Amino acid sequence: MKKFVAVLVTVSVILVSCKPKQADYAAIFDNPDTYCKSVYELNSVVMGNNFSPIVASRNYMYANVAAYEVIAGGHPDEYSSLAGQAKGLKDVPKPEAGKKIDVGFASLLAFWKLGSAVTFSDNETKNYVDSLKKLAKDHGMPEDVYNNSVAYADTVGATIMAWSKKDNYKQTRGMPEFTVYPDSPARWVPTPPAYSPAAEPHWNLIRPVVLDSANQFVAPPPYKFDVVNKNSPYYKQVLMSKNAIDSLTPEQIHIADFWDDNPFKLNVSGHLMFGTKKFSPPGHWMSIVGIAAKKAKADYNTTVYAYAKTAIALFDAFISCWDTKYTYNTARPETVINKFVDPNWRPHLQTPPFPEYTCGHSTGSAACAEALTSVFGDNFAYTDTTELEFGIASRSFKSFRDAAIENNWARFYGGIHFHYSCLASNVCGKGVGGLVVNRLHMKKEKI
Repeated sequence: MKKFVAVLVTVSVILVSCKPKQADYAAIFDNPDTYCKSVYELNSVVMGNNFSPIVASRNYMYANVAAYEVIAGGHPDEYSSLAGQAKGLKDVPKPEAGKKIDVGFASLLAFWKLGSAVTFSDNETKNYVDSLKKLAKDHGMPEDVYNNSVAYADTVGATIMAWSKKDNYKQTRGMPEFTVYPDSPARWVPTPPAYSPAAEPHWNLIRPVVLDSANQFVAPPPYKFDVVNKNSPYYKQVLMSKNAIDSLTPEQIHIADFWDDNPFKLNVSGHLMFGTKKFSPPGHWMSIVGIAAKKAKADYNTTVYAYAKTAIALFDAFISCWDTKYTYNTARPETVINKFVDPNWRPHLQTPPFPEYTCGHSTGSAACAEALTSVFGDNFAYTDTTELEFGIASRSFKSFRDAAIENNWARFYGGIHFHYSCLASNVCGKGVGGLVVNRLHMKKEKI
């Protein structure tokens, strides 16, 4: 938080030194970099507070939709509200006639109203929001525009907040933990080193934004568990995983590490245990949105639109995938290989705490790729620098879909998914992303 507030202060100093007397608030609040930095800061809050990837998808969705609804309200000729399109969202207030607002400023405030609420970080984000308000005043925003913008952000924020409270999230917090059947070798059991309980077993009950139901995109049944017949499709996948991880090339290790996105890795050294953090899969894709927006030189409104659309696709993708995971409840490669092939084998990456089939990261990546392709176009080449701050070299991609395909291999190279599972996940994720693209009418076509 302190790091980003410092960035805001630096921007402020530069602007003041260049134009000490002018009203230059538009240079800040019409600047897409300002919004991207806000999303980065939310990434840091999510990472710092140990939100699971599943819950993180909800955090990003509501924050970005709140910002988007301000954009739609302030620019109705260009953007359509999600009211009447997103499930359960019936009406979002428009700005009052005759009351001028700064749309960029108001969208940032709405973003943080939801972002702080869904991450329970009101105190943590207060300094950041206060810095935004101070920048508006210090850079000449008229008092009436300031007050109108704050009021409109509060109104939209309250509307999205009320919508969020009816998505069954609170109800799922009190539901029972997942039942583990340790005597059934085909079923999921907790994995080392943390042996954590299954994460979010009731996530399929969360209200989606676009999906008709959590099982709208059904993956084919997983391969029949069979470790007796060495020629069975399942056993071939088991050996394929073991053999691949036993002979990973440096390039394959880089791919696996780049897409690891473990929000909390438990490191064990003798009797010492400590956690290390990185952005989760949703955080990684939020970063990719910012990278793409900057390369495309997208304006502020397009940038917010891209974040919101991608966050919606990601959110619905997790609901879809988690329905599949807990329907089939399949064991992880680590569990099967340790019991039936090699008790000392370990995957390259740390196994996440939920069933194997299908892959959440692959499903979400494919959905995000469809959303981003609809905004920035296919064959949009870019270099993903997200992992540099975690000591992992960047990777370049020919397109968003190319990145999603690499993610399939990454989860396989990591030893945490069977490859056929990743392939099935990609198909389902493309289905979810395509539905978001085709069903949501957000940006209006210019005539």
